[in-house]
Amino acid sequence: MANSSGGEIIAQMLQAEGVEKLFGIVDGTYFAMVKSCVDRGLELITPRHESVAAQMAGAYARLSGKLGVCIASNGPGVANMLPGVAVEQVEGNRVLLITSSRRHQITYPDRGGAYQCFDQVGVIKAMAKFSATAPSAGRVPELLAKALRAAWSGRPGVVHLDVPEDVINGECKPMTPPAPGQYRRSQPLAPPPEQVEAAAALLAGAKLPIIQAGSGIIHAQAYEELAELANLLSAGVTTSWGARGVLSETSPLVWPMVHIKAVNQLRNQADMVLALGCEMGETDWWGKPPYWAPWEQQKFIQVDIDEAILGRTRPADLPILGDVKLFMNLLIERLQSERESMPRQARRDALNKLAEERDKDRAKLDEKLEDKGVPNLSAQAGVIARRVFDDDAVVVFDGGNTAVWANFFTSLPVPGCQLGTHHMGHLGAGIGQALGAAVARPDKQVYCITGDGAMGFHPQEIETAVRHELKPVFIVCCDQAWGMVKVNQSFGLRPVKMMLKKSLDPEETIGTDLGEIDFAALARAMGAFGERVSDPEGLEHALQRALEADKCAVIHLEVDPVKHMWAPGLLHFKAMHAEPKGK
Repeated sequence: MANSSGGEIIAQMLQAEGVEKLFGIVDGTYFAMVKSCVDRGLELITPRHESVAAQMAGAYARLSGKLGVCIASNGPGVANMLPGVAVEQVEGNRVLLITSSRRHQITYPDRGGAYQCFDQVGVIKAMAKFSATAPSAGRVPELLAKALRAAWSGRPGVVHLDVPEDVINGECKPMTPPAPGQYRRSQPLAPPPEQVEAAAALLAGAKLPIIQAGSGIIHAQAYEELAELANLLSAGVTTSWGARGVLSETSPLVWPMVHIKAVNQLRNQADMVLALGCEMGETDWWGKPPYWAPWEQQKFIQVDIDEAILGRTRPADLPILGDVKLFMNLLIERLQSERESMPRQARRDALNKLAEERDKDRAKLDEKLEDKGVPNLSAQAGVIARRVFDDDAVVVFDGGNTAVWANFFTSLPVPGCQLGTHHMGHLGAGIGQALGAAVARPDKQVYCITGDGAMGFHPQEIETAVRHELKPVFIVCCDQAWGMVKVNQSFGLRPVKMMLKKSLDPEETIGTDLGEIDFAALARAMGAFGERVSDPEGLEHALQRALEADKCAVIHLEVDPVKHMWAPGLLHFKAMHAEPKGK
């Protein structure tokens, strides 16, 4: 029997895990692995920067429910990957990173002065769920199994295996690595039946229960179960920012996160909260008053696959360790017998009354759309794109103020169709996310609304899309400034003039203005469709032409730089950074 290699063992295990895509830049230090993967039918998708590979893998994992896999070569390749590791870990996406390192004789510890060498495992261990190095081929199956077990345990995140180049490429005796079912859980984690029973009793007897849905709904692909449960309970649904759109925002039961005052009002009126796959972090106000009802007045049920999250930021009256999809199926079955006894009509009446604030806020926001001036009001980008693209198109939000405008003016009619870095706010990640989305859902439209600052981080990836025949459409809102920084700085420097004049003169701010990049011309130079527009009607026609071009497209959209600074909800964003006054 022919000899094997560390890289071949990795390929065997990835194939057994059902991995179909690899994201990363090919390199000689792990060529045996790449070749073995390709020989086994896995596709290598190569961006032009390693951090984009991580963002592609994370988006792919989030939308598909599969494992995202990215690779980086020793030294500079791994250094380039680190921003992607940080983002995907913080956002909670299931990503496996495989890296090469220098030959095992001179690393861990570094002999001293080794070329392209730093403590890759030590650095990533501080950022990820798991990080280890395999010093020999014989330990590759053991340590990769540990990484994969961590990937599928608890809250999703990044796991990392580092393999020396002489191990990954060097010959070794053939071996049969363990199958996935031999080293990790292959069935969803079942919640205790008595806790399902207790949750059913609490929810059935509640006056006004609400559901707080987090990204756990996305990872469990539990959209249908969430809709059925919300309707059965007649419960209002709020979400984390990352989980926006897990229930169609056309449902009267949904309080979209953009209606912050109305969301806070609903959360304060509820006497019962069912938190599903949500860590209740800072963008959820930690679950604290005054944004939520006082704890003694509101029961709190929390369901999560990660025990460390249960009761972490807010004490849970009923903490339940389990898969949210399985939990909801069991809960729905149990609640069917309570359907007639639950005060569902009273709940709907209360929700209809509370919805007045939500609907009033939507109408107030939409008044801005009467502004059809040139250059564009940034709000037009989200509304016009929604009109042009299919309801089930994947939308990616990127940038600072651009992401705020896009979120506030983009409705999400189909569950599981939005991406962003809502925990990290990482500029430029949307480019890789859009490409990853196009890989995950090749039969769906994908568009990304981003700013010129954010697009400037990775514009070279337009060529990646063209080369791999991916067809995302990028709408680049160009104000030639770091808009969110500029508005905050302007208030800090000259608050009175800012209130009166709405902006400061260029020489009155520090480092916030940018030069122009013609992103449409840049796109055409890389073989993509590119067009430049400055008015709402022109944007709609340009988007239609972009779709007809049937390839990656970039629309350079000129937006009013002063109006762009005054994005909606910024006062709430500022308040989020202050400690809530409640306990």
